[in-house]
Amino acid sequence: MPGTRHRAYGIFSSILAVLIATAALFPLAWMAMAGFKPEREVLSVPFRFLPTRWGLDSFHRLFADTTFPFLVSMRSTFFVSAIACLMALAMNSMAAYAFARLEFRLKRLLWAVTVVSMYIPGITILLTSFILVSKLGILDTKAVLILPGVASAYSIFFFRQFFLNLPMSLEEAALIDGASRFRIFTGIYLPNALSPLVIIGVGTFLGYWNSFLWPTMTITRVTNLQVMQVMRSYSSMYSTRWGTVMAGSTLAALPPVILFLIFQRHIVKGIILSGIK
Repeated sequence: MPGTRHRAYGIFSSILAVLIATAALFPLAWMAMAGFKPEREVLSVPFRFLPTRWGLDSFHRLFADTTFPFLVSMRSTFFVSAIACLMALAMNSMAAYAFARLEFRLKRLLWAVTVVSMYIPGITILLTSFILVSKLGILDTKAVLILPGVASAYSIFFFRQFFLNLPMSLEEAALIDGASRFRIFTGIYLPNALSPLVIIGVGTFLGYWNSFLWPTMTITRVTNLQVMQVMRSYSSMYSTRWGTVMAGSTLAALPPVILFLIFQRHIVKGIILSGIK
């Protein structure tokens, strides 16, 4: 009887998981299919999931637009997201190592300031941030997209909690062997922090990729436009051509989906570790 109950529970859990996954993936699948449909079929009644005639007209219209060039915005957004991701990983992990293992003046005060900054909503400092970057003269450049969000109190906190759980004996042995602090950080701490690096890196990349409000405030040059700005413009320009909007949305969703498929094992492991800690 217990075995039968356990088997029934397993079947029920599997069916429920399939239903939840189907409900979650259906809008993404419909969006992808809509890009290949003739314009009249995208919102047609009765509903059709697959197109009656497959075509690339929506994608051709998307790539032919010169007012808001889609591929240019994709390249610009990928560049900004990748550079910001690398800078964020380097800066935040080094700061976390310093807070976790080094002793220096005002350490407790600086850590308290770092933790408190986690509770300040970004929207509340939006205006002051804009004034600052304006006075620095970096408006309408890629620097204004990258630099303001690189340092993250949450990322520092996440890395620090992970570093605190690594055995001190590894560091002590390296110090006895004459290794420098930087060598210990790059040779011991970073290789053991693969899952935190992945989860913070992917999160940072997606945050920059999906950014809309800050680029809208600071960017007007066509070569620096971000993909979410362009998609918002398309939803206005092509309000009656939903196939084009869906085609652009499908391509814009590809990098996040690919990132998740590549790093899903490390993402799940990182989430489990963060829950344990």
